[in-house]
Formats: sequence, structure tokens, C-alpha cells
Amino acid sequence: MSHNIAYSTADKADVLAYLGSNGNLTPDQLRRLEGMRKDAQAHQDDLDHQGIDWGLSIPDALDRLLAGRTDSDAESAGNAYNSAVQHIIDHNASDPYQLGTFSKPSTFFGLVDDEMRRLGVPADLLPHGYLYGGLPDDFPYIPHSIDGYPAIGHLPLAKTKAAADAYSAVLDRMDPDFRYDIQELIEKLNFEHGEWDYATTNIDWYTQDTLFFKLT
Repeated sequence: MSHNIAYSTADKADVLAYLGSNGNLTPDQLRRLEGMRKDAQAHQDDLDHQGIDWGLSIPDALDRLLAGRTDSDAESAGNAYNSAVQHIIDHNASDPYQLGTFSKPSTFFGLVDDEMRRLGVPADLLPHGYLYGGLPDDFPYIPHSIDGYPAIGHLPLAKTKAAADAYSAVLDRMDPDFRYDIQELIEKLNFEHGEWDYATTNIDWYTQDTLFFKLT
């Protein structure tokens, strides 16, 4: 089964504001919440149509996250929680872009990490680490999906250029099987850095600081 990796940019504080908020939100946040609830229900309807039961619905997972709770004992509750968090991200982030579709992305990027590590790329810039790294450290704990997907990763936008530069420096020494996908990643990271650098310099209200990855 193939898995898709997409990404978008957001201010992590905008996402974090919903977790444990208990509905104490601004009018704009409440408006966004309405959209999250609609999308969460549509997502759940699709799962129901497929006969998929996680033991916790996505709308209920969203309500629990708003209440600051991740205490469901359903075996696949992590799937619902991660899906609900992703809906929160989606309604506070830029339009999503596609990184790619991979038959075994964890295996592929695990091998990429091994290769890059051998070539001297710093550990905090290895792609598997941030693609599968979950939410930022200052977020509350969210249980992992039982089968690994859906999953969320993140990379601070301030580190995108460092990552792209590190990959570019070793690209010609990497296994040829990795080069096309890593070149694509380099181009996307450079683009996001350019957008972030321009916006933080020229747009007063711009606060986006995080690249969020969505793995489904």
C-alpha cells in the first residue's frame, strides 16, 4: 500500500491554541473550529463508508483534544487523534503541497537517513526524523496511530535552508536510487525557506514558523 506525504506551513501557536482550549477561543478561532468539525465529520463518514472502525470517531477525538484529553482506551484511538490534529493544522495552515507518494516511505527515508548519516549530515536534519517526528516538543502528547498512519511530522521553517544545504552538499555522493527524491526535497525546502525569509522580513503580521508534514 502506498502512502502520500504532503506538507503545509503554519504558526505552531495557532495550532496549539486549540489543544486544551475548552472552547475558550477567539471569534476567528471559533469560525475555524466550525470548519474543522465539518471536515472531521466528513472524514468520519468516509471511514464509516469503508467499514473502518477506530473505536473512537474523529469528531469525538477532536472534542477530546479541545478538552485536553487523550485518554481513550480504544486500540486505534491514535489514528483518530492524529486525524483530528491534522484537521486543526489544515484550518490554520497554508494550502498543502505534495512531497510525493511512496510504497514504503518509512523504509525509504530510513535508508536515506543511514546514507546521509554516513556522509556527515547532522542528526537533527535527517529527513526520517522530522517526517515521522510527530508534533513540536511543546505540544501535548498525542498517541501514535496503531499502524503508523496517519502520521504527522514537523520541521521549523528556520531550519529548512540548513537542511537543503546539507543535502545538496552530499547529493552527488548518495546512492543514485535516492537522488531524484532528495533533489525534489531540496527544491521544496529551498522554496519554503525563500517564502519564509521574504515574509518574515517584509510582512509585519506574518508569524508562520513551522513546516507540518501529513503522512496518510
